Amino acid sequence: MSGIARMTPEEIERTIGITTTVPVEAIFAAGLRPLDLNNVFITSGIAPELVEEAERSGFPRNSCSWNKGLFSTARRLGLKRIAAVVQGDCANTHALVEMLRADSVEIVPFAFPYSPADSALLELALDRFAAALGATRQEAEDWKAPLDRARSLAHRMDELNWRENRATGAEQHLWTISCSDFFGDPERYAARASERIAECAARPPDERSVRLGLMGVPPICDGFFELLESHGARVVFNEIPRQFAMPGPTRSLVEQYSRYTYPYDIFHRLADIREQLALRRVRGLIHYVQSFCFRQVQDAIVRRELRLPILTLECDRPGPPDMRTQTRIEAFLEMLGG
Repeated sequence: MSGIARMTPEEIERTIGITTTVPVEAIFAAGLRPLDLNNVFITSGIAPELVEEAERSGFPRNSCSWNKGLFSTARRLGLKRIAAVVQGDCANTHALVEMLRADSVEIVPFAFPYSPADSALLELALDRFAAALGATRQEAEDWKAPLDRARSLAHRMDELNWRENRATGAEQHLWTISCSDFFGDPERYAARASERIAECAARPPDERSVRLGLMGVPPICDGFFELLESHGARVVFNEIPRQFAMPGPTRSLVEQYSRYTYPYDIFHRLADIREQLALRRVRGLIHYVQSFCFRQVQDAIVRRELRLPILTLECDRPGPPDMRTQTRIEAFLEMLGG
């Protein structure tokens, strides 16, 4: 059944919503359950209705539909506490936070430093975030190893996608992007991921697909990966979900969240993107930009810095890709020889 069920008082007490990836280790250390509002919103089956609901509450039509979806999702769930990234994510998060505070929602802010090289500021931000939740940074550090074990399953799914050609782009997307909250339960995440990995590993490899990269915020449109695969293409590099899974070994939370590229400038992101596009033998890149998002401006830099065919796609509201978008995808794949 589609929809979002309001939580019980007990569930509300132990759940904290998140607006994007935060140092989730601190949330688990505080004995709380993280819940990524993005994932609830986009899988609700009523995403367009949630956007319209936020607009009736005062969000302007010409503002990001992801933010509108987060607002309505938090309301439907009845959440009383939300961890929000106020530096290093969306510029509109500040307005979202104010709208939630007007509804008496407690906001626990987290601010990434402007530069990943500023380890002292990141260390201070981690200390403050853990303390605001009722934990210490050392207790959060103690959660790093068990969460890294869960993340290793996302890395394995990623390998099944790009290296072994056995997992679809949609599967790779689901299991990497879900590392933002691990379904609120890392053991449950690990059990379900292990089952799907075994299923994918048993498939014959698909060497025929045109190999694509995807960068930018996750697409808000429905059936995006399935549409590409229906035209003989497969996403084998998915920038942001891969980053949510914290690729690469690290020894501490400070190192881990310094190497996490999403909160930092486009040039840090491009260094990782350029390396992965070559490693994964990507033939063409889709740069997804969300309507009314400041990151649209970065498309000019992306096109100047990356030397391969790029298709920039913009969507506004949730729903299936419109005919114009479908036609542009088909033309792009035809140009690539798909």
